[in-house]
Amino acid sequence: MTPALLLPAGLFALAALAIPLVLHIARRTESRTVEFAALRWLEARPKPRRSLRLEELILLVVRLLLLALIALWLARPVLWDVQDGRRIVALLPGVDSPPAGDDDERRVWLAPGFPAVGGPVPAVPANPVSLIRQLDAELPPSTPVTVVVPSVLDGVDAERPRLSRSLDWQVAGPAPAAPAPTRRSPPALTVRHAPGDEAGVRYFRAAATAWAAADTEPAFESGPADQRIPRDTTRLVWLAPGPVPAPVVGWIRNGGTALMALEARAPVEGETQVVWADTTGEPLAVAGRLGAGRVIRLTRPLEPASLPLLVEPEFPDALAQMLSPMPPPARVASAALAPLTGAAPYDQPPLDLRPWLALIIALLFAGERILATRRARAVAP
Repeated sequence: MTPALLLPAGLFALAALAIPLVLHIARRTESRTVEFAALRWLEARPKPRRSLRLEELILLVVRLLLLALIALWLARPVLWDVQDGRRIVALLPGVDSPPAGDDDERRVWLAPGFPAVGGPVPAVPANPVSLIRQLDAELPPSTPVTVVVPSVLDGVDAERPRLSRSLDWQVAGPAPAAPAPTRRSPPALTVRHAPGDEAGVRYFRAAATAWAAADTEPAFESGPADQRIPRDTTRLVWLAPGPVPAPVVGWIRNGGTALMALEARAPVEGETQVVWADTTGEPLAVAGRLGAGRVIRLTRPLEPASLPLLVEPEFPDALAQMLSPMPPPARVASAALAPLTGAAPYDQPPLDLRPWLALIIALLFAGERILATRRARAVAP
């Protein structure tokens, strides 16, 4: 442990120590003068010189100590490198059989606030991986950590956590069997183009054909921009230049998803994000919100010279991901989510001593008041 002061300038308050010294030096014991008639016949003599004398030393010491502690409190004293070397065992609520603890470890729930095991069991957190990262950040680098989780974790993100330490990752229970893969239904596609200009329609017809199963008709419908959009449309490709008609904008606001050509103009609320990029990272399409729906806008003209990926085999999959993005994984076998190491350690905050000093100051102030107001203080006759 290393003591330190975060605000050394607060020690200038030690100059206040002169106040009680001056008061105690200036103070003299109270005396009463008794007049005698015979004193009138005595000659006046010079008063003897009085020596410097401090009275009520105990009260003076208490006052000096009180002011010194207040000055130290203002300087914000702390202790660095205060570590609890005991192992931390973090249990995720829901584990079947947590291991038995001993006196050399602290057992906490992997829940907000990290409550100690032994009290009420908290609810299962929405994102346990975030709590694991927080626990790693709040503990000194030398503290050993054990994390006990059930065989399946819900509410996780798509990346294994990378921590500053190597922890003991324990899975309570066998890993579940992998679920059978499910095939996602391709989106039904509706295309609207400028009258007499069907050049770009063929790319989306080819993509819809690639989505369809063998010997089945693709879920595809196209027509000029002035043709009414079918009621059951959920994915629209708008290739007509200029402002998008108000009925189409209203359809998007009600939850529709529309892919716009570069020349089309549709409002977007808030910021946009890249949803399609080429091999060099250059954006090919950006998406933004409009009410309850989404607007996807191409950043290049719809032609192979500007957009070579239109004729590549990856285009149908890229188009399906743009129009119907896959949700991020939120359920994973715990054994596959064991944290990695390599993250930089976090700086640990020092131990603040001001709460303890405040308690001592309050006790000293109470003692000073008792000494200063007691009835037995010296009064000379």
